[in-house]
Amino acid sequence: MEVDMAVPGFDRIVPKESSLRLIADGVRFGEGPVWNKRTQELFWVNIVGDSIWKWQEGVGKTLVMSPSYRADGMTFDQEGRLVVAGWSWRRVWRLEHDGSVTTLCSEFEGKTLNAPNDIVVKSDGSIYFTDPTGGLYNVEMHGDDIQRYIDYNGVYRIAPDGKTTLVTKDFTYPNGLAFNADESLLYINDSRDDLINVFDVNPDGSIQNGRLFYRLIGREPGVADGMKVDVEGNVYCTGPAGIHVVSPSGELLGRIKIPGHSTNLCFGDEDWKGLYVTTYDSVFKVRLGVAGIAVW
Repeated sequence: MEVDMAVPGFDRIVPKESSLRLIADGVRFGEGPVWNKRTQELFWVNIVGDSIWKWQEGVGKTLVMSPSYRADGMTFDQEGRLVVAGWSWRRVWRLEHDGSVTTLCSEFEGKTLNAPNDIVVKSDGSIYFTDPTGGLYNVEMHGDDIQRYIDYNGVYRIAPDGKTTLVTKDFTYPNGLAFNADESLLYINDSRDDLINVFDVNPDGSIQNGRLFYRLIGREPGVADGMKVDVEGNVYCTGPAGIHVVSPSGELLGRIKIPGHSTNLCFGDEDWKGLYVTTYDSVFKVRLGVAGIAVW
């Protein structure tokens, strides 16, 4: 595995003995990786393949759902249910324990959503998701309805009572989002402008004081897409060459080079020190020296 070290000590985060392990190939635009701590399994989506898969050590990969309505970002809620950004199905939905599907949000102010992309669940049960337009136009990813009804690319919050509010629309193409450990900060990246902004989170779930956190660098394949935060506050974001690891102050610590075009990432394993990365055609794993923030 190749690593770009931007500052001394990056090998504390990515130990020198770490290796890049291929755990799945034959993927057709991998996305949405999330670790299920209850079953010790990795879940991810195959967007063009219109399916959701899971992988477990010693078992390999298993099909979970097909069709998946061109699912994209995924996470788990406090009850262990898979919560999904529905991309070309143009809704946020939840996979219940009995296998049924519940729609959580499909419109805002009477207008159909664009294409929900990434998603995260906060400790109060509220759900935040980004809603750019990629699911309307990408070849082999769009659904039956490709008409655009909302003229901005927003970020939304679904409250525990089910009410949806607009969090911000001040992005060209909002994509990945992640909270820090105490949920006082919300990071949102932009795939078109190659940047990450950070916001203060208010008690009511709204955000304020948005400012530039980090601008991605590099000419290799990759854009700001999937994003997560570790227990020390370091931000991990897909970008040119693979995964950019950025300190809480916005300083690039180093890049973990991943073959191909990285699309998303998540932490996993029993100690949350496994870093799982999806690409256009594969899923990789790297063991880290610092744990990521646990998912419900």
